[in-house]
Amino acid sequence: MKLLALVLLAALSLSAQNPPAAPPKKGPGNSPPPEAGDDVRGYNDTPQLPGQKWKVHDMTRPRPVAVTPAPYVNEAPPADAIVLFDGKDLSQWTGQARGGAPQEPKWKVEDGYLEIVPRTGKLVTKEKFGDCQLHIEWLIPKTSTGNGQGIGNSGVELMTRYEIQVLESNQHQTYADGGAGAVYGVWPPLVNPSRPMGEWNVYDIFFEAPRFDGDKLLKPAYITVLFNGVLVQNHKDFLGTTIWRRVGTYTAHPAEQPLSLQDHSQPVRFRNIWIRKIDPSREQ
Repeated sequence: MKLLALVLLAALSLSAQNPPAAPPKKGPGNSPPPEAGDDVRGYNDTPQLPGQKWKVHDMTRPRPVAVTPAPYVNEAPPADAIVLFDGKDLSQWTGQARGGAPQEPKWKVEDGYLEIVPRTGKLVTKEKFGDCQLHIEWLIPKTSTGNGQGIGNSGVELMTRYEIQVLESNQHQTYADGGAGAVYGVWPPLVNPSRPMGEWNVYDIFFEAPRFDGDKLLKPAYITVLFNGVLVQNHKDFLGTTIWRRVGTYTAHPAEQPLSLQDHSQPVRFRNIWIRKIDPSREQ
């Protein structure tokens, strides 16, 4: 009995000297701990991207080299294009609140452009699209402040799921797969032809929607992007629905879905938005 008491006393003494391990550190809110990185440097605690040597938002992934694009040229849409915004009104769009509920669009329209009113929700087209050619112009106001993902952040969301990033990337750095022209979280742009704040940037996007057989994915979504006339994505695949710090996955959906523009709580402007539906059956 005396021996048992001595053993218990020794165990209690050892426990007092070696307290339980502290739980993993967390940053404020849902953010990762500082040692895991941030949205300027990138991250070191994210999952591996399938088929690549990089992790999602990998802090060691090289940033694209800056390239000065040719001067902006204003071109009219082709005759068969559906004009989604002509500088006058938002009649082709509806709004979507942050919880997902439909609402009247709350972005402002003035001087031929529309501008995000921060924290009012995204814009969603009334019409639905599958394979398409999309033209859209965007600008970061000169008065914008912030850094990393915190300046000029929005996104062009094909089928409301598959995002090409919009971001101030002329003077501000972020992780390679999160800058302007990136297939967000998957593929950095080949180069960085971003124009300075206060100047209009242009995306010409060629999108192939994914194909499903019931719930089974037959073919992923693919995208080609010209950014200010420079090729930055050359028939690159999406891994699924775009998501921050994780690998996207596919969920089956209809062959056509709306286009959406993201509200990321920052004032970004858009203009001259048009789209052409591409009919795969017409390919020879």
